[in-house]
Amino acid sequence: MAKKNKTAITPTREQDYPAWYQEVIKVSDMAENSPVRGCMVIKPWGYALWENMVREIDAMFKETGVKNAYFPLFIPLSYLEKEAEHVEGFAKECAVVTHHKLEKDDKGGLKPAGKLAEPLIVRPTSETIIGESMAKWTSSYRDLPILLNQWANVVRWEMRTRMFLRTSEFLWQEGHTAHATEQEAKERTMLMLDVYTKFVEEYLAMPVIRGRKTVSERFPGADDTTCIEAMMQDKRALQAGTSHFLGQNFAKGSNIKFQNEEGEEAYAWTTSWGTSTRMIGGMIMVHSDDDGLVLPPRVASAHVVILPIFKKDGDNRAVKESAQDLKDALEEKQYHGRNVTVEIDDRDIGGARGWDWVKKGVPVRIELGPRDMAQNSVFMARRDEPSSQKQSMNREEFIGQITDILDNIQDNLFNRAKNYREENTFEIDDKKAFYKLYKKARGFDNGAFVMAHWCGSEECEEKIKKDLSVTIRCIPFDSSTEEGNCICCNNASSRRVLFAKAY
Repeated sequence: MAKKNKTAITPTREQDYPAWYQEVIKVSDMAENSPVRGCMVIKPWGYALWENMVREIDAMFKETGVKNAYFPLFIPLSYLEKEAEHVEGFAKECAVVTHHKLEKDDKGGLKPAGKLAEPLIVRPTSETIIGESMAKWTSSYRDLPILLNQWANVVRWEMRTRMFLRTSEFLWQEGHTAHATEQEAKERTMLMLDVYTKFVEEYLAMPVIRGRKTVSERFPGADDTTCIEAMMQDKRALQAGTSHFLGQNFAKGSNIKFQNEEGEEAYAWTTSWGTSTRMIGGMIMVHSDDDGLVLPPRVASAHVVILPIFKKDGDNRAVKESAQDLKDALEEKQYHGRNVTVEIDDRDIGGARGWDWVKKGVPVRIELGPRDMAQNSVFMARRDEPSSQKQSMNREEFIGQITDILDNIQDNLFNRAKNYREENTFEIDDKKAFYKLYKKARGFDNGAFVMAHWCGSEECEEKIKKDLSVTIRCIPFDSSTEEGNCICCNNASSRRVLFAKAY
């Protein structure tokens, strides 16, 4: 057992937050760097988490009428060129395929051959290729709306990568819809943001601020971008999901036209919305501690681990059978639409076994030995509490209460994160105080979330970004009209916006 003044993770969050984050991923056995620069291997413990997330949010999509489809990984260069602002926004991140085969060179090695007539872009996002299909499928208002989603991988050639947060290849979902009216498309944009909010708050236990992006922060080619922003433990913001109203921009580029009810030809109104494995990175940074990963029960790779306690040089068959019986009883319980998931770890590795599961973030750990069996009890520890804090419970009582225990952990994680955000969110009206807050920020302390007035000019937005590496994360929907002065230029302002450093 680790000493009280020691932690499982070195360095700690306060010592080196970026290194702590990478170490949590490593010791929890979630993922590792791949031989391909900027890409990662998601290991079974991490992928099980992603599968649970996909299952829950996919069901939410389908409740709104969305259907899943799949589109090509490769996009002709000419498709991206149809929407100038869109291609400009992604140009520096595109991976480009120019040849279709390999052949031997003069030295016996391999070289690209068979140059393509038109370069292919490896999917950075799919508005243009999906728009091409929508154009073929749409001729009348009766064909609308089209409500599509695809689960896929995308490639954005990142220079600075960090597992789950920003990698050259990552997993995501991208939703794309086409509508007959502007109002219907705007309502869909907000509906999908509602879905993201519900999932991130109720399943990942991450409180978010909902709002609208400024013009300079919009998705390339969109008329409007809405988002949800969460605070990490280092007080940086993470964009946890976006939903875009694309207007008719992409419809015109892809020629998505239809005959409306008046018999006139019109362009469709489109939306797109997406989130990714980046949510896992956010979840790690919001909940985990200096002992490792902390998993919210509703998406956890497993809910309970049973650690049988064996006698040395004794017959331990009874303990193994008791552990298996407990596992079977727990797995009959339903927890938010799926069976409680239980692992049994009977490895003979001493105290390191328990610490392995602390680091992996499993919500509930159970120790079960001959003494517990004799008393018809179990020894329980919760991952949201200090690792030394354990309690004995009657076995049947524990089985009957397991779903309540998991829900209590889920609620505790959310409330703890929400309280932390509220404690580190401030209204500031003085420019000197605003600059001082962010200029003194170092290491683990990245300042705070600040609600401050902004005049609406891109010049002020850019100056603050250049001076402090602080951006306007969003214009919160619940930010009421209020007279004030811009935190940068002191000109009149009617609303506060959310400023923060961000990932």
